[in-house]
Amino acid sequence: MAKEFTNDDDALLAELGIEVEVKKTPTRSPQEERIIAGFEEVQRFVAEHGRIPEHGETNDIFERLYAVRLDRIREQQEAHDLVAELDHQGLLEGATQDTTPLDEDVDDDALLAELGIDVDALPITELKHVRSTAEKKAAEDIANRERCKDFEKFRPIFDQIQNELKSGLRSARPFVMRGEIEKGEFFILAGQKAYVAEKGEAILTNKGRTDARLRVIFDNGTESGLLMRSLERALQKDDAGRRITEPTAGPLFSDQNADGDEASGTIYVLRSKSDHPLVAEKRELVHKIGVTGTPVEQRISGANLSPTFLMADVEIVASYELYNINRSKLENLIHRIFEHTRLEIEIIDRFGRPTVPREWFLVPLFAIKEAVEKIKDGTITDVRYNSETAAFEKI
Repeated sequence: MAKEFTNDDDALLAELGIEVEVKKTPTRSPQEERIIAGFEEVQRFVAEHGRIPEHGETNDIFERLYAVRLDRIREQQEAHDLVAELDHQGLLEGATQDTTPLDEDVDDDALLAELGIDVDALPITELKHVRSTAEKKAAEDIANRERCKDFEKFRPIFDQIQNELKSGLRSARPFVMRGEIEKGEFFILAGQKAYVAEKGEAILTNKGRTDARLRVIFDNGTESGLLMRSLERALQKDDAGRRITEPTAGPLFSDQNADGDEASGTIYVLRSKSDHPLVAEKRELVHKIGVTGTPVEQRISGANLSPTFLMADVEIVASYELYNINRSKLENLIHRIFEHTRLEIEIIDRFGRPTVPREWFLVPLFAIKEAVEKIKDGTITDVRYNSETAAFEKI
């Protein structure tokens, strides 16, 4: 028999942005069902915004409704007891209950009337199309875009972000407020990547919150000078709104692994002893860069029989231990960094078949070591490798 969801399960799903549909039991009255459904809407608001709903005429109509609704549930003993088992967020704590019978005024129409809002008895389920002034302003700010005249200087940034998303160096996660939006951050809004290129001086809203004018560049070549809070609201309203994480290589390299770290392989750099003319001429520059989950010595055993190793013995010139990292994604990242220096060479295997190895590069050892360090400290995203100068340059 399948286990039923517990309150803890629902809380976890709420944190993940998944709405849990609670199966209604036929033993509850329609009024009790409305109270429970209303309390769950308050819970979803708290899960999304990280705070309880507040009163105030400048607030969203729904937030004001939820604030009054929560007050009524806290005040009435029967309503309090009805939802107490669902309260995994502690919303009922500190409440003082009235022992009078359950009040019909807990329904939405009465609460809206108390707020001075005339909706002609419109059920709250139909209010989903009513937007607050703040929501309308946010939508207008997002819609009022103009062509970005200097987009060409931003195009490489978006290309780089796309590559880093593919490689796993960055990821796109559901938007959750974690402090203010800052210059240099990336988001996905309405299916488009958005880059916060500039952030103006902080201003104070009439609600006592800080705000700032932003310059946001979109990957379709447009830009918008919207306010920070407008961008936040737009991301929160967009079910597909995402925050693109900062580049991080994680705990890739370490002389000593910390408790709980799991060894996941080794980056190795090899130098070939092949007498092939292309190799012999530039032996100090020709290196194989790979990542393996087995001991490097074991990986290179029988190198002289494998076209992968140019049918010759090899020398290990550098190695770096990895912890808690996807080996394949890391290897792909390193190879992309040096893609334009890849050695074009055809090797005949022991069966007479031509093979073109893909992991050999014309790059000095010091540049490989520098690339590893830049991956380690996260600065690899700020530079590109110049094969002519054998140096990394700022993008």
